[in-house]
Amino acid sequence: MRYMLLIYGQEAAPGEGVPMPDMEPWNAYTQWMIDTGIYKGGEPLAPSTAATTVRVQEGRRLTTDGPFAETKEVLGGYYIVECPNLDAALEAAGRCPGAAYGSVEVRPILDMGDSDIAGAGAAG
Repeated sequence: MRYMLLIYGQEAAPGEGVPMPDMEPWNAYTQWMIDTGIYKGGEPLAPSTAATTVRVQEGRRLTTDGPFAETKEVLGGYYIVECPNLDAALEAAGRCPGAAYGSVEVRPILDMGDSDIAGAGAAG
């Protein structure tokens, strides 16, 4: 089953001049996932200040700069893994460097080919 590991952490305030984090733990973590065969993809995200939130109200698209809500922790990146079960996905999340200073949310990815799901969440 595929899972998405959503990595949350504190974001530096604009203008703080925070140095780039040490990428070695992240590179080693990604390599571990590749070596174990569970890695399917993943990317870091631009700061939440680069986000645009979209809503549709009364048939009109409304956009707002920034994230939907202000929080202490923001979504900073993600990995997609394929694991035999939730316990294996939780093991992978526990090894994530982001879990040491933030949190990693583990979510199953639904198979849209599943007849129970295909019509329920389709946009359009």
